[in-house]
Amino acid sequence: MESFDERCYELLKQVPKGKVTTYKAIAEALGTKAYRAVGGAMNRNPYAPKVPCHRVVNVDGSLGGFAFGQAEKVARLKAEGVEVEQGKIKAFKERLYDAFQ
Repeated sequence: MESFDERCYELLKQVPKGKVTTYKAIAEALGTKAYRAVGGAMNRNPYAPKVPCHRVVNVDGSLGGFAFGQAEKVARLKAEGVEVEQGKIKAFKERLYDAFQ
């Protein structure tokens, strides 16, 4: 059986460039409310950038943490066409991906 972290990474690989998801959406797709555990998994992600943890944000569209620093998270998101304004994803609802399989 896959570890919790590995299950998080498998889901995250479904999020396309130009979209973001939330810690909560990943947790709910796994059938849990362990949102902070998802954050921990993202922080430990050994597969970045292949598994794009920079695409995971808080439920309010704010950026949340990133192991490589917030400036790098913003740079990676902008490179994928995601606009960030005052620490939040611009047009968050349109950018949100939560259709996990």
